Parts: sequence; structure tokens; C-alpha cells
Amino acid sequence: MSLSQAIDSYLLQLATERGLAANTVEAYAEDLAHIARFLEENGVNSWPRVDTLHALAYLAKIQATGLAPATRARRLSAWRGLVRFMLVEGFIKKDPLAELSGPNLNEHLPEFLSQEEVRRLLNAPVAENALGLRDRALLELMYAAGLRVSEVINLEMSQVQFQVGCLLVKGKGGKERLVPVHQTALKRLQSYLEGSRLALMAGARHEIVFVNNKGGRLSRMGVWKLLRKYALKAGLTAQISPHTLRHTFATHLLEGGADLRSLQLMLGHSDISTTQVYTHVSQGHLTQVHSKYHPRG
Repeated sequence: MSLSQAIDSYLLQLATERGLAANTVEAYAEDLAHIARFLEENGVNSWPRVDTLHALAYLAKIQATGLAPATRARRLSAWRGLVRFMLVEGFIKKDPLAELSGPNLNEHLPEFLSQEEVRRLLNAPVAENALGLRDRALLELMYAAGLRVSEVINLEMSQVQFQVGCLLVKGKGGKERLVPVHQTALKRLQSYLEGSRLALMAGARHEIVFVNNKGGRLSRMGVWKLLRKYALKAGLTAQISPHTLRHTFATHLLEGGADLRSLQLMLGHSDISTTQVYTHVSQGHLTQVHSKYHPRG
């Protein structure tokens, strides 16, 4: 059964068995026809071949065009109704929309920095003293691993695994995750640990990686303050927070070719719908993935 044939069967059920008004059925028809055209343009000609990636690509595309959240939510709702119908009728065996959530009608997309802005920010600390070395390593690691501010201030020496190039991050609810870290961040971290951290510790004994000028644990506010200081020095006019670096990490990974599942693991999200917010910049990647992996791509 083709895409349009399944839609026609569903619309007939809406009109005859459920008794929906003609205007309502027509609205469903327009939304589902738009979805079908997108799938056909991407080489999909039957509903059993539709998977979650196709759905994410469609949602990313209509979001990128500036379609209102309410309209996007309506289209997703129409698609869900069609999916439920096809499951009952046996046209498909799996729900490709099961893991997706609709757009927040009051949504605010996460702020992120461009690659050039990140470069300026990470180069802002001057590595000529203990605090400069610390700050350079801290900013580099936050961006390299997408760390929450709570995760970076509580990071301990045992969580840094130089041999395998990873951090063992302890996130929300005590959940642990391994996050790969690139060599630049590891080298800056190693320079800090072997030099300025020892000087800042001043004889204190604990396992916290990033310490303040008295050898104690950095506070959340301390990280905010130094980030704002270096943002100003780098000429960044927007309000920058620790979470901005986390959003930037996620956005740049998607732009560079990462898939949502991998990003979900690296960010420590328990639900992929949380990660889904980053698809506002991933349309190009999703299209490439579809072209590469779809049998008719």
C-alpha cells in the first residue's frame, strides 16, 4: 500500500466511522499530504519503511522553515493518528513516532556559540599563572565534554581517564556516563593538573579537579563569574552561561555528523526527546544520514 493509499483509508475512516466534519478531515488531509511529499522526496514510498530518523528530519525541516509550534504540533498529531490507524489495520508493525515529543508551544531554543566564538572564548584565559592555566583547562573541558556546571565543579581526579581519553562523568541522579575528550582538552587539563593545581592546593588534600585560589572546591557562582569575564574579554556580547557551552557542544557535534543516540549518551539524557531540541541545526546532517543509509537514498 502506497503512502497516499494509507492516508485515503485513514481519512475515510475519520469521515465515516468517526463522523468528523468535512473541514476537519480536509485539514488532516493537507497535513498528511505534506508529510507524504517530504517522505517521497527522500526516497520513501511506503509507510513500513518510515523510521524515527525520517520523522526527526521532517520535524527539523518544518522548524527550520519557521513554521509556528502550534502548526508543527498539529501536523505531528495528525501523523500520530495515522500511525495508530495503520498499527490497528496491520499496515505497519512499529511506531516510528513512539520516542518523539511534540514541540513546546512556548519553546525557547537553546543559545549556542559559533565555532569562531568558541575559539575566542577558549583562548581568552592567559596561561601565564596558576589561575589562567586552570581557567583555560576548565573552559576547554566544559566545551569538549558538554559538562553541566555541577558536573565540572564536582569532577574528581579518578574520573579523568587519560589512558582512554575519556571522562567518567557523574550526572543527575548519580548516573555515570563515559564521554570522550579530544587531545587538546586533555593536554590543557594535564598542564593544569601537573602545575597550577598543586600550587593552588597549598597543601590541601582532596580529589576535586578544579579548585579556587584557596585550594577549595570552585563554586557554581565562581564558574559563572569566570565565564562571564572571559566572554567579555573575547568580545562576546550575548549572555553566556555554563549551559551555553553545553548547548554549543551538542550543536557542534550534530553539525559535525554525530547521531542523536550518541549525543543522548554523551549528554546523559535519559529521554531522547530531551536531545531532540538540538535538531534545529541538524537538518543538513539528517539529510546526509538519510541519503547515506536509506536503501534508495
